[in-house]
Amino acid sequence: MKETGPSIELVGVSKSYREGERTHDVLIDASATIQSGERVAILGPSGSGKSTLLNLVSGIDQPDAGRVIVGGIDIGGLSERDRTLFRRERIGFVFQFFNLLPTLTALENLMLPLELTEQANGADAESRAQTLLEAVALGDRAATFPDRLSGGEQQRVAIARALVHRPDLLLADEPTGNLDQDTGELVIDLLDELVSAAGTTLLVVTHARSLAEQMDRILRVDHGRLVEV
Repeated sequence: MKETGPSIELVGVSKSYREGERTHDVLIDASATIQSGERVAILGPSGSGKSTLLNLVSGIDQPDAGRVIVGGIDIGGLSERDRTLFRRERIGFVFQFFNLLPTLTALENLMLPLELTEQANGADAESRAQTLLEAVALGDRAATFPDRLSGGEQQRVAIARALVHRPDLLLADEPTGNLDQDTGELVIDLLDELVSAAGTTLLVVTHARSLAEQMDRILRVDHGRLVEV
């Protein structure tokens, strides 16, 4: 039986930021449950708190109130070091602007997470990274630096990098926001295929309704709260 990623539970989560003399309430008593292995889209306009939500789930940020529970672990109860290890070992990230290291080749960008998590090194890391590059149809671009790749190719490398250490949770922040529509659709199809095969829990932040409708469920950030669409 295929293993699946962790469930996510948000319980009365609130988060505010200071903007000069004012306080901006981003999330207000937000609650939701995401099942293990589920693919969920978070919709909302720019500035609505979508990316803040990902930061809270990953432990990059901490809520002002409420609890964020991932796979039964209360993220707020972890030390900063343990939150860092949790992200490194269990979470994969895909970003709008790819965030590939420009001085590393496509293959080396994939090998880096394996070395950081001490899952593999040397020939083992290279073999695993090459296999995943081939899975995203870029096996022949292993020695290519990011600035020689198209936007769609860079995002495919970024997806491969996010999955190479076999995380059980994948967080994607506007993964098609920097791509044209056709390329974006191809990238999402690939992401969906890889995540479904691995049983990974997927949380995708987007403002694109077409992308969101490919997921199992859609949640929307509405005036700081999470509502089912």
